[in-house]
Amino acid sequence: MQLSHFDPALFLRDYWQKKPLLIRNPWGEWRNPLEPDELAGLACEEGVESRLITLGDDRLAMESGPLPETRFGQLGALPWTLLVQAVDHHVPQVAALIDPFRFVPNWRIDDVMVSYATDGGGVGAHFDQYDVFLVQGLGRRRWQVGALCDSTTPLLPHDDLRLLADFVPEQEWILEPGDILYVPPRIAHHGVAVGDDCMTYSIGFRAPSRAELVEHWSETLVDAMPDEDRYADPDLARQANPGEIAPAAIDRLHALVTEALADRTAFARWFGQYSSSPKYPDTDWRPEEPMEAGDVAAMLAEGAALCRNPASRFSFVRHGDGLLLFVDGECFDCAGDVAALAETLCAQDHVSVDPSDAGLALLTMLVNQGSLAFEEEV
Repeated sequence: MQLSHFDPALFLRDYWQKKPLLIRNPWGEWRNPLEPDELAGLACEEGVESRLITLGDDRLAMESGPLPETRFGQLGALPWTLLVQAVDHHVPQVAALIDPFRFVPNWRIDDVMVSYATDGGGVGAHFDQYDVFLVQGLGRRRWQVGALCDSTTPLLPHDDLRLLADFVPEQEWILEPGDILYVPPRIAHHGVAVGDDCMTYSIGFRAPSRAELVEHWSETLVDAMPDEDRYADPDLARQANPGEIAPAAIDRLHALVTEALADRTAFARWFGQYSSSPKYPDTDWRPEEPMEAGDVAAMLAEGAALCRNPASRFSFVRHGDGLLLFVDGECFDCAGDVAALAETLCAQDHVSVDPSDAGLALLTMLVNQGSLAFEEEV
């Protein structure tokens, strides 16, 4: 699946994290990949993150899933919106929507959230901290975009939703099936369904905050630090005022912290594992019966293709003469042919390979942890 008349290099140069862009149906022949009833079914399942937004008394209310099947028959004529997170983990046709946007690195991609709305339904004017491509799947939606927001932008009082207190639209479009609207981080936007059966696919991206990185990287370092790694001043000299924290002490204390944080190689290994950790770690994707390496080799020899689990995250960092492969929070040191295999796994959703013995061991491990599967099994 490719986008026609769309130049990724031009988009990255002129629009990515800079300004919104409306892309009128670039798919050729657009086909909505999911029926509304299927989305509603997912919202009723345990382990699937979903929200129902309803409008009543001029105020939006939110309910968290899983939703009882009877809930949809109780909604009446007032506008409502159903949001289901990470639908790409469960529906291969929805996962395929990500492929045209892989000019953005894998580690930046989050998931595909799917919304269904009745006439007038929406989630209110808001802003996100990440980039998003909004693909209109079914029906029509009016999108308005406004100014750049930040942590000081006034919000309406609400227990569950972060809604803008004063949204002023600056641009407006009505999206038809197949149209795409790109919205950069922190740009105010508001979408409202125009007519019933409105479905939108939100391809979202991750942008870790500085606070998040410092917190989690520091926690990892602290867990590995010995208790005897402490401040020391064997060259201590008497100072004029014992109440002063001397510049030399501040220098030593600061270095004690910053030197620990400054190991770039260790940081790269940690970040690869951190950023590839599953979005929903409690979900068990392992096959019912583990496979032996010989069985994997036999299927590959017969031409069977392996495909990545859409819920799995694959990325790598070059390391010396090889690379570090990160899959679902685990790190694999790869060299030679195995490094080449690892690059292929990160670049392609579906692969047909004839691996070396070492590569076969890696593939077997990934199959048995549910990160890879043979195509006919997905």
